[in-house]
Amino acid sequence: MSDFRQLDEQIMASPQISLADLASARALGVRLVINNRPEGESDDQTPGDVIEQAARAAGMDYLAIPITHSGFSHGQVAAMAEALAANEGPILAYCRSGTRSTLLWALAQASRGHDPDALARSAMHAGYDLTPVRSMMDMLAANRG
Repeated sequence: MSDFRQLDEQIMASPQISLADLASARALGVRLVINNRPEGESDDQTPGDVIEQAARAAGMDYLAIPITHSGFSHGQVAAMAEALAANEGPILAYCRSGTRSTLLWALAQASRGHDPDALARSAMHAGYDLTPVRSMMDMLAANRG
C-alpha cells in the first residue's frame, strides 16, 4: 500500500516502496523516482537495481542519492537540487521512512533559495519534522540570498 506524502507541487516522499507502488506512482504521473536509501540497509528492502529496472520499464526515470545515518553532504544536496531543477515532476523520493528524503528535499530547496519556514510548514503538513536540518537550511538559504 502506497504511503506517498506530498511535500510540494512537484515532489512526494515515501517510506520504502515496492514494485506494486511503482504502478501507483505511474498512475499519479511520476516521472522520476529518487532512491535515498543505501543498499543493504535492511534485509526487507527491495534492492535499488530492482526498483530502477521496474521504474524504467514503466517509463519513469530513476536516480539514486543514498543517504546514510551519518548525515548529508554538499554533493548529495547538490544532486537533489539538480534533480528538482531538471524535472518538472511529479517526483517520488523514498527511503526507509521518508524522513531522509524529506530532509534532503528541504536542504536542496533551501539551497535554491526557498524559504525555510515555508519548507518546514510543508514538511510538517506531510508528517515530517525538519528540526534536525533547520540550521543547515537557514545557512543554505542565507548563502543563496
